[in-house]
Amino acid sequence: MEFASIRIITDDVDRLARFYETVTGTIAVRPAPVFAEVRTTAGVLAIGSTATVAMLGDRAPKPGMNDSVIIEFLVEDVDAEFARLRDALDDVVLEPTTMPWGNRSTLFRDPDGNLVNLFSRPAS
Repeated sequence: MEFASIRIITDDVDRLARFYETVTGTIAVRPAPVFAEVRTTAGVLAIGSTATVAMLGDRAPKPGMNDSVIIEFLVEDVDAEFARLRDALDDVVLEPTTMPWGNRSTLFRDPDGNLVNLFSRPAS
């Protein structure tokens, strides 16, 4: 088994795809208007419209309701990435900080309220 992706369900695929394009510096692949993929070497962040899960009925994921998952991106320089993104971020949860376990992290919310962590590991 191989990890493939995490999918965020949203009411606005275009807005969320643009946000993650800005964060990652990667252009999203758009196989359909209701779906986008931000592909990295480690995996894919998929962004799907509510239409992509409509067949699940009232058991379908609901946009903007995530309060338990953190989307994490390993970066080389957290401070530089935060400076690059600062003006595009509406909800900064934690400015660049060295965590007790040594990682340097910054956390913010995407336009749907999902928590995003950019982090770097301590130098070895």
